[in-house]
Amino acid sequence: MKPLNYGRLGPSEPGGSSQPINQPEYATPHPSRKRGVILLSLLSIALIIASAVSAALLIWLRSRPSGQPSPVVIPKPTKAISKTCSKTRFPALCVNSLLDFPGSTAASEEDLVHISFNMTLQHFTKALYLSSEISYLQMDTRVQSAYEDCLELLDDSVDALSRSLSTVAPSLEGNPAGQIKPGGSTEDVVTWLSAALTNQDTCTEGLASLNGPVKDQMSDKLKDLSELVSNCLAIFSATDGDDFSGIPIQNRRRLMDAEISEENADDLPSWLGRKERKLLSLPVSAIQADIIVSQDGNGTCKTITEAIKKAPEYSNRRTIIYVRAGREKLESGEKKWNLMFIGDGKGKTVISGRKSVFDNLTTFHTASLAATGAGFIARDMTFENWAGPARHQAVALRVGADHAVVYRCNIIGYQDTLYVHSNRQFFRECDIYGTVDFIFGNAAVVFQNCSIYARKPMDFQKNTITAQNRKDPNQNTGISIHACRLYATPDLEGAKGNFSTYLGRPWKLYSRTVYMQTYMGDHIHPRGWLEWNATFALDTLYYGEYMNYGTGGSVGQRVKWPGYRVINSTVEASRFTVAEFIYGSSWLPSTGVAFLAGLSV
Repeated sequence: MKPLNYGRLGPSEPGGSSQPINQPEYATPHPSRKRGVILLSLLSIALIIASAVSAALLIWLRSRPSGQPSPVVIPKPTKAISKTCSKTRFPALCVNSLLDFPGSTAASEEDLVHISFNMTLQHFTKALYLSSEISYLQMDTRVQSAYEDCLELLDDSVDALSRSLSTVAPSLEGNPAGQIKPGGSTEDVVTWLSAALTNQDTCTEGLASLNGPVKDQMSDKLKDLSELVSNCLAIFSATDGDDFSGIPIQNRRRLMDAEISEENADDLPSWLGRKERKLLSLPVSAIQADIIVSQDGNGTCKTITEAIKKAPEYSNRRTIIYVRAGREKLESGEKKWNLMFIGDGKGKTVISGRKSVFDNLTTFHTASLAATGAGFIARDMTFENWAGPARHQAVALRVGADHAVVYRCNIIGYQDTLYVHSNRQFFRECDIYGTVDFIFGNAAVVFQNCSIYARKPMDFQKNTITAQNRKDPNQNTGISIHACRLYATPDLEGAKGNFSTYLGRPWKLYSRTVYMQTYMGDHIHPRGWLEWNATFALDTLYYGEYMNYGTGGSVGQRVKWPGYRVINSTVEASRFTVAEFIYGSSWLPSTGVAFLAGLSV
């Protein structure tokens, strides 16, 4: 977990406590935590793997002269394997894992791309299967929380790797190995691999402070998974011809294939379909909801929890849930796809909770609402965690959904308010409140036209707006805060001389955050940014500021870290816009949420 007081411990989990879419590629079934359902789901995954193994074996068999017996496997890497693995961060593991896979010694560099996906998926599937088998062990609340996190995250990673493999693997009809199929894109694959790596990181962090048989057994079952998916990401990224030019930290992503037209500039990211765009612009009275939540009994159901249960699972169709004014404690958000929550407005429709790490839970487990199903949209409501500052990490909203949109919402808490965990996300016209690391995670996320409020923290604390945890240079993740406003709440305004507020601090080695064309109040410390722990990540992070204004936006006294930069190039700044950073012009328009594709305001 992150350190409770600055400088006390080394880098780990944010916030700190002393206690230890409507897309066909999202159609892989999600196994439940019940052992029987997990086993059935894993059987279907095994069939996917088997078909990919068949492709690898076919390559190998075709390469052998006919009539010759199968050769004895010699554990020596081929030139193709050596060259492929030289591109990774863990080359020895890369070589050994590929040599164990059938057909790899006869494979070309192109074939090794999809073989690396297949091999990595096999390891994750096996880890999920074996991990689910230790559910019989006795666990206290904290251990159970970390264990359940890992099962959920492993499951999500298997889904992400399955989608990635189906996108890049060659078919038996002769598609070139590594070629992107029509059902996916380079950006999709890099996003899903980045999310799988983040999932594994979150799982291992939750286990880090534990002791006992569950930690021991899980550590054994999870061995090498993070390194394997990192290698897979590196191998795939190396096949993409375009570098993320202008950015010193490597992030290989392809730029837009087409220019964004002027008429699209005020539309939403293009991952949003025409229906979703309309839904985000219509008044509530004009929307026909599938499910209506009303506490007075005049709706489809009385609680949001009941509404989520009624929504279909893994649906490619948008399910609209209208939540009338009221306040509800929501124990958890189930994984459902293409859910859209519409409320009666900020402060009127409220989803609240008070879970915190003081309840012996992981930070991941404390969210008042957890949105993990692809295509999640929320509009005109409030997400709140009212545990208070003394209970430290307490998440109001956690988002791990790909192609997620949060529009005109309040997100209120203190420490670790908003967990932008993974995948691609867009926040527009939201008000976000917090103290320590209150926007944190490893999504590729853009905040636009949002008001971000620093609150008065506890004594001896410092406010940090962001804690971004990109851990691998090939991940396409980061926090972009564009055309927003940074304010102090009245309680902090009256005491800002006693408390410092910083733009962010580096949670992980390749932390990446930018502020562009954003108003910064005088509560922002002149140095701008805060160290995590001594010199950790100061030369590998990427922190940028572009054309910000206000008293706190002055860059004359900013930190002199190697990884910090005042961005002077519009080309470099554009890399962090909706159009290029989250490729929003390909999916946001369908939501109906207004957005700015480029830099112009």
